[in-house]
Amino acid sequence: DRITRRTVNGDPAEQWQYDEHGWLTTISHTSDGHRVSVHYGYDDKGRLTGERQTVENPETGEMLWEHETGHAYSEQGLATRQEPDGLPPVEWLTYGSGYLAGMKLGGTPLVEYTRDRLHRETVRSFGSMAGSNAAYELTSTYTLTGQLQSRHLNLPQLDRDYDWNDNGQLIRISGPQESREYRYSDTGRLTGVHTTAANLDIDIPYATDPAGNRLPDPELHPDSTLTAWPDNRIAEDAHYVYRHDEYGRLAEKTDLIPEGVIRMHDERTHHYHYDSQHRLVFYTRIQHGEPQVESRYLYDPLGRRTGKRVWRRERDLTGWMSLSRKPEETWYGWDGDRLTTVQTQQTRIQTVYQPGSFTPLLRIETENGEQAKARHRSLAEVLQEDTGVTLPAELAVMLGRLERELRAGAVSAESEAWLAQCGLTVEQMESQMEAEYIPERRLHLYHCDHRGLPQALISPEGETAWCGEYDEWGNQLNEENPHHLYQPYRLPGQQYDEESGLYYNRHRYYDPLQGRYITQDPIGLKGGINLYTYPLAPIRYTDPLGLERVISVYGPPAPDRAGAETPLVLTDMTGGVTIYYDPETGDSMTFDSSNRIDRRSQRGAGDPYTGEVVGCETNESGISAAYGTTKIYTTDTRARWLHGGGSSLRDPYAPRQGWKPTMGCTRAQNEDVDELCKKVTSWMYSHPGERIRYERFKTR
Repeated sequence: DRITRRTVNGDPAEQWQYDEHGWLTTISHTSDGHRVSVHYGYDDKGRLTGERQTVENPETGEMLWEHETGHAYSEQGLATRQEPDGLPPVEWLTYGSGYLAGMKLGGTPLVEYTRDRLHRETVRSFGSMAGSNAAYELTSTYTLTGQLQSRHLNLPQLDRDYDWNDNGQLIRISGPQESREYRYSDTGRLTGVHTTAANLDIDIPYATDPAGNRLPDPELHPDSTLTAWPDNRIAEDAHYVYRHDEYGRLAEKTDLIPEGVIRMHDERTHHYHYDSQHRLVFYTRIQHGEPQVESRYLYDPLGRRTGKRVWRRERDLTGWMSLSRKPEETWYGWDGDRLTTVQTQQTRIQTVYQPGSFTPLLRIETENGEQAKARHRSLAEVLQEDTGVTLPAELAVMLGRLERELRAGAVSAESEAWLAQCGLTVEQMESQMEAEYIPERRLHLYHCDHRGLPQALISPEGETAWCGEYDEWGNQLNEENPHHLYQPYRLPGQQYDEESGLYYNRHRYYDPLQGRYITQDPIGLKGGINLYTYPLAPIRYTDPLGLERVISVYGPPAPDRAGAETPLVLTDMTGGVTIYYDPETGDSMTFDSSNRIDRRSQRGAGDPYTGEVVGCETNESGISAAYGTTKIYTTDTRARWLHGGGSSLRDPYAPRQGWKPTMGCTRAQNEDVDELCKKVTSWMYSHPGERIRYERFKTR
């Protein structure tokens, strides 16, 4: 019953292959005419030990790109060893149940961690003498409630202090050169940033409609009457005019010519084209009717971008301006959902991430000339060429794992058992391996902010080789790059594309100028009610996969509605709308409601708030005892509940009242509220111990 093939409109799409255990070994498809495949290897416990990505020439079958990553595990099952393509193994040193204590590259200690009694990181050291006299030492402190309080270094220009309000919102980040203060709406959205420095005092407001779409700045556009964007599709802003296609995807973006400015017909128009999976596959920028740049993108069957080709306008030998005949090619290698390798025509840049996160830790660069010196036939290639037999993909993966273990001098028990079954020995396989050249590499540590956005690259000697400054939405404001290092990473999971200005964000492309995505969320409403938005509190939440938000800094939960994990009941007190949304099924229902608050209600009963829906406690007679009235569900202790609404239908807990269960302080049609309560009851019955979030808010 396993899926082996999928077609789209009658054309072949993905193909799957499995081994005798039923484990996936290969998945492949065609992208822009290229055969792109992903191969997997496993140990005898079914754990992933290797992943190999390949791209083949559509005409000759020549291998254009190949990337492989290996994994090894401790006796406790922890992934303590990573084997990047072409690099020495990365070893993670842990203690207890897996708390990180240090990191080695090829047996050389590079990073050490010190932790407190709660196992929180307090000191991180890096450099040629990691530890007592490290070239880089980061010290972190926390508040009594567990929030990040400060991050100080032996490089004072990167020191940061953090202040929080009682709602768990980050309200200030202070450094030696500038301070930023943050303002929020009642629903937790970032509404403004005030930045002060020696020669700078600037306030930037962020106005949005109820769905979170950017509105014109009221100070710059006082005459604007726009209050909402239909279908969440922004038609224009201060810089561009936008056009979306029938699928809600951004199709065109054209320079906005302000009123009163003479049109010179030199505005630029950006064109975006997509495949059947809504992935951006072709981009071009037109000016004066001529293409200035074109780019094409390749993806693997999992939707990860594996290649990019860019043609730029240049002057040829005859003096004519036209697009270059030969494109700039860039290839990408992945470890799961994390981009670990960027291969350009000049160099290879590899990234080691902090375990279990999208925060980059190490940057390792190897020039192509050094790679060529280090290039040798793999063990699988030696055996194939000597025997004249093409090895199955899963066997090549197993041989790749064995070769990495042999070069590290640590052959696993699984590999020894496998060799014994084949009638081979470790010594025989070692004799087949070609000599290895150690290339010259440039190594830097990523110093990132609390979210994981790189702020500096630090050499093992403690020198700052690169530093960058960004706004809250990932726009680069300033950069110092004396060594001309290529640093494309932005917010977690994002990579900057110079040709388009967009950030590739795994499943989608992000426009930092708008602070939103250019296509709708592939997971639908599970990622939030607005299918385009990036988290509306970007200094607290991130979206590394381009799907849904994740918290990026510790602290009490903040009232931000995007990306709920449990069902969510929302009441918009201004618009008179109540919404129920279940992220598991994607089901939602919307109905009109009003908020006529009884004058006898407790103070604050009509204010915005956030709570959780729980079943009421009842007395011996089965009648709810909460706040002196009968109801089925409550949301807190202040008379905010799903309660009777004055209809003729009876509350099963209070037949004498004759009240119909409805939203706290709302009125709605009987059948709508009845259906809402049925959904709430059904979900809570099937998810014992879990609670539904209830939020009531005002949009103006």
